[in-house]
Amino acid sequence: MVKIDEFAVERWMDLYENGAIHNLAETCCASISLNDLHAFSGRATNLIDFSQKQVYGAIRGSSALRSNIARLYSSATSEPMRPEDVLVTNGAIQANFLALYTNVGAGDHVICHYPTYQQLYSVPASLGADISLWKSSEENGWQLDVTELKSMIKPNTKLIILNNPQNPTGAVLHRETLQEIVEVARQHDLIIHCDEVYRPLFHSLDSSQPENPPSILDFGYEKAISTGSMSKAFSLAGIRLGWIASRNASMIEAFASARDYTLISVGQLDDRVATQALSSPTVENLLERNYQLAKQNLDDLEAFVREFEWAASWTRPQAGTTAFVKFSRDGHPVNDVALCEQLLEKNGVMFVPGSRCFGNGQDFKGYVRVGYVPDRQVMVDGLEALRKFMRDGFEKVPVQVD
Repeated sequence: MVKIDEFAVERWMDLYENGAIHNLAETCCASISLNDLHAFSGRATNLIDFSQKQVYGAIRGSSALRSNIARLYSSATSEPMRPEDVLVTNGAIQANFLALYTNVGAGDHVICHYPTYQQLYSVPASLGADISLWKSSEENGWQLDVTELKSMIKPNTKLIILNNPQNPTGAVLHRETLQEIVEVARQHDLIIHCDEVYRPLFHSLDSSQPENPPSILDFGYEKAISTGSMSKAFSLAGIRLGWIASRNASMIEAFASARDYTLISVGQLDDRVATQALSSPTVENLLERNYQLAKQNLDDLEAFVREFEWAASWTRPQAGTTAFVKFSRDGHPVNDVALCEQLLEKNGVMFVPGSRCFGNGQDFKGYVRVGYVPDRQVMVDGLEALRKFMRDGFEKVPVQVD
């Protein structure tokens, strides 16, 4: 039997999210209903066709849906993506799994951006790959050092895995860094797998960045793939719909073949809802709502960090829905697991502990992941409960002394 590590962040969410009063661990933009989707469309639409027979439907995703997904990658600096460059999957989690299962095997070496969603390194490890974690630096705004990447490459290196925007930090890899990574991959004939599930929620770029960072598919590199989802930036986690996109036809065919052994197709209802959500003007209206919600809630979180700067520090996220906040006392990081457990028990606020869910117990001590794009009132009430804990309970959280 294949040995795979427990999926720490998903286990934590499963254990605690249903009992939380103030869920500030959720990574999706505040979810929307079908009524909301109808309103964003600005016109009369029939999302559900009650006369439609519920067969498997278009196995790779309907042409309309794949066309809409392909348009998400439209850019003035690259050739347009085609519908056949997209394979629709059951969420980004299946997209990542299929791509890794297909591209990685025993004896391969994989370099993975870190910290990141555990699936991206635990699945290749379970398939027998040797994993090197390419660590981003908080001192450098959670950026990556491409010189370090060059030193990590081995004769058996097969794959570079990126997460852009990054979970849990909200950091962004910009065009210059991505271009350098592509050049390294091209030189060594490596596949680049980029989880872009938080794209295009670039809500807080600084003034030195005149454009949204490009997709990994924007560079014309044939061995690049992108995975995405309707869950995060598009507020529709409940339809369980994601995708793999690549200009490499042979890889798309291989992913489709592997998927035949898992979930053959997405549901027709899910396909139809996603198609509507990614149609114009619905998608523009939905994203504008989520941009504004992210900015407002992030400003509130920043106000909290400033108010409690004696205990809390961070690198402010530039994109996505998550922030990585470090809590310390008397110059030492607190026990982040104990912090999350006590905060939930005493004040009903849910965070995700960094050392357990994004590290090996030694990395990211004192860090918690905060999901800051829930409904507005959830954020307001959650931060108020957190302030109460900081005044009444924080001193009881143990610190970690090396």
